[in-house]
Amino acid sequence: MLAFLHGLAPFAVPLAALTGLLTGSFLNVVIYRVPVMMERGWTVFAKEHLGLELTAAEQQPFNLIKPDSRCPKCYTPVKPWQNIPVVSYLLLGGKCGSCKAPISKRYPLVELLTGILFAAVTCQYGWSMVTLGGLILTALLIALAFIDADTQYLPDQLTLPLIWLGLLFNLDGTFVPLASAVLGAVCGYMSLWMLCYIYKLLTGKIGMGGGDLKLLAALGAWLGAGVLPVLVFIAALIGIVAALVMRVAKGRPFAFGPSLAVAGWLVFIANDKISAAVRWWLGVSGF
Repeated sequence: MLAFLHGLAPFAVPLAALTGLLTGSFLNVVIYRVPVMMERGWTVFAKEHLGLELTAAEQQPFNLIKPDSRCPKCYTPVKPWQNIPVVSYLLLGGKCGSCKAPISKRYPLVELLTGILFAAVTCQYGWSMVTLGGLILTALLIALAFIDADTQYLPDQLTLPLIWLGLLFNLDGTFVPLASAVLGAVCGYMSLWMLCYIYKLLTGKIGMGGGDLKLLAALGAWLGAGVLPVLVFIAALIGIVAALVMRVAKGRPFAFGPSLAVAGWLVFIANDKISAAVRWWLGVSGF
């Protein structure tokens, strides 16, 4: 088996791109269904607590597997050949095969994005455990970014496993030493918590959701405490641009989670260069 895997190393990048396309198809399901699962869970919990009767729809299973994918307009089930990443969208002309309702362009774009980012991670880190961890990190960051952009949710079902996975991958220092990973998780969470606490004391308003705190803790668990200042700085720059664009285009607040996700991925993909820059800065500044 090891010899077989070693023989696949020259094909690592195209294999990663193909895996990314397939993973992106699944991420589309995650992005749509996880918020619905959360809202249904809250509704069912509230009704059961209050002794109210559940509707027929609320009694049906709804998870990442059931019900089967179907057109949201005509409810025709999606056939296997209609679920091939990107290819099916092109063959169908971007429309449902039955009722011809338009299919969102975001489905193939998420698939393409995942394929491109998977290939970039593999090109950067080769055939290694770092790449395996990077692909998992990339997939979860894509899902979290789109969910937060759509709903302003950062589900615990994704952020908490991301924290534990980061710590597990760093048990033997895959990305950073374990001590740095633990400090990264703690400092990532507590730094934003302190900012939110001070902001609430000064304004009486909640400035940031708990999901953002957990996402930064997860990024700290993966990438270590040392890069957190750089990561937050990059996220803030992305957030400022996003805020200006969103307020002009839609006139509503924006979610900060996508900015953290993008910044975290950029720091991961350029980790060596950023770590070297941090060490240089600490050296010349005397800290």
